[in-house]
Amino acid sequence: MDKIDITVLKALRDWRKAGRHALLATVVRTWGSSPRPVGSTLALREDGAVVGSVSGGCIEDDLIARHAHGDFSGSPELLRYGIDADEAHRFGLPCGGTLELMLEFDPDPAGLSELVEALDAGKLMRRRVALGDGGVSLAETARPEALSLDGQALSATFGPGFRMLLIGAGALSEYLATMAQFSGFAVTVCDPRTEYSGHWSVPGVKMAEGMPDDAVLAFHPDRRSCVIALTHDPKLDDLALLEALQSEAFYVGAIGSRRNNAARRERLAQHFDIPAEALARLRGPIGLYIGSKTPPEIAVSVMAEVLAVKNGVALPAEMAVAVGKEKAPALAA
Repeated sequence: MDKIDITVLKALRDWRKAGRHALLATVVRTWGSSPRPVGSTLALREDGAVVGSVSGGCIEDDLIARHAHGDFSGSPELLRYGIDADEAHRFGLPCGGTLELMLEFDPDPAGLSELVEALDAGKLMRRRVALGDGGVSLAETARPEALSLDGQALSATFGPGFRMLLIGAGALSEYLATMAQFSGFAVTVCDPRTEYSGHWSVPGVKMAEGMPDDAVLAFHPDRRSCVIALTHDPKLDDLALLEALQSEAFYVGAIGSRRNNAARRERLAQHFDIPAEALARLRGPIGLYIGSKTPPEIAVSVMAEVLAVKNGVALPAEMAVAVGKEKAPALAA
């Protein structure tokens, strides 16, 4: 679940608790090209206030106008945009795309509060909305499932937001934390070295106290978490990696050269008995090979790899930093 979806739910909850009329729009189907994927959400208040997005803007404008005229009320409604080329062009849908929304009117504030509280507690929730009367049921689930819509109900999985734990509070961490936050990650940084942590300047980032292994344990990495070691100090990075490799984190990586990465793997295997299958999850040298040299460029490289793994993209071997650097001299010759 992206950070914007949690923001949508919280805004909708607050509006409904305050007694305001509001609707929740969810993208349930798309045909052709669509500006937003299935599952994207938008909350719309009676006065036109909007949080979230279901398109590039034109559909939002139409929803605002129709809501202001009282067109929406009652049971959930399915609404389709872009049925023909002219309408697709009118609403800014690319390449004649079509999308279908489900609109829920005045969702129950108690149910929204229950859902948000469960998400804040780190639970993965399945929300089912009956099409007939708009009745909502919530249940905790073990794994994410694709949004489904049948003749009876809409079912969608909502989970805690994506999180990133950075070990090290240097310049690279500051750039990476900034990029991670605007990519929807909640970021935590741990660095017991006060000469680094004392000068941290990125707002919105949680600072974890203690040593890296304790920070990883307190972080409780799950399938929506990544742990990245950036200190270049084996005494700190290895502590974090020992715990992270035993977690469900979808991405575990460490900064360093090819030689340092090989030495790190040897240490973890020989001195800490990390099994081969766990070591296979360790990424390093981290990032995609883009010829990066400076901290901001390296942060772009690392963030791109994290997002690719998060999104299930199979990256070509040539994009790996180790492979790219091996080929670079030949390309330059």
